[in-house]
Amino acid sequence: MGSSFMTSHCFVVVTLFLLYVTATYGQLSQNFYSENCPVLERIVQTEVSGALSAEKRMGASLLRLFFHDCFVQGCDGSVLLNDAPDSERDADANANSLRGFDVIDAIKTQVEANCPGVVSCADILALATREAVVELGGPSWTLLLGRRDSTTSSKKMAEDNLPSPSSSLDELVAAFANKGFTPTELVALSGAHTIGMAKCGFADEGQVVRPECKLDSLATTALDLQTPEVFDNTYYDDLMRNQGLLHSDNVLITDTTLNSLVRTYNSDPALFNADFSAAMNKLSELGLLTGDEGQIRLNCNKVNVN
Repeated sequence: MGSSFMTSHCFVVVTLFLLYVTATYGQLSQNFYSENCPVLERIVQTEVSGALSAEKRMGASLLRLFFHDCFVQGCDGSVLLNDAPDSERDADANANSLRGFDVIDAIKTQVEANCPGVVSCADILALATREAVVELGGPSWTLLLGRRDSTTSSKKMAEDNLPSPSSSLDELVAAFANKGFTPTELVALSGAHTIGMAKCGFADEGQVVRPECKLDSLATTALDLQTPEVFDNTYYDDLMRNQGLLHSDNVLITDTTLNSLVRTYNSDPALFNADFSAAMNKLSELGLLTGDEGQIRLNCNKVNVN
């Protein structure tokens, strides 16, 4: 009788747990908008394609914008808010450097014209980022949709959570571990620096000064010396040649295990793409708001006023 009771009790507990998981995550789906906003992905593709045609660098800007959103409160669109002082946009890592807001706003305008009050800004940013990476030659990844937008944004949280270009390896590993990422995933996600630019003032002091940086620390220079407008694995080749731009790039080869992984990604682009895709999928699911949490912002820069 005791054994029967325990079996039944365990069955009930497991059933309740599964119901809880379904209630929490079952609201999200890759096809969340297939019925109430079927034009969403076409709008995203059109707007992102247009933005990249005008400036390839925008792909990297969107990827960075997404990372800086997810790594603070979660992938909740909080980085887009600018209607209150001391928001994430004001953090040292973001002020006067984050770009891509206009692309997200353009997508949101088109989406609202077709599907008013349906699609969150957080989902738009997530979709635009994936589209940008794919258009630049990178891998796609699974993306659950149906997340909602945050009503808060914190400068302090951004400054406490975002790693710095001058971070040591220990600081990077700790920052990523705090979000549930392994050192391997840290190296894979660092591969995002295969596209884009950074200000010369952030360059690693231990590196040879690049010609474009000799006269102006505010000038920009490529993160990837070889193919800065193509999403590939040449970033790792730069690291092996001691030509990474940022200190936070170059420290990846100072650890024996991570150095070996850098070499592996350099010689095996398929493995890098697979690991980057998996890590981006994991990143995209950090701290999601669902159900009645947050709101669907009508303007990505402002919280809805009831």
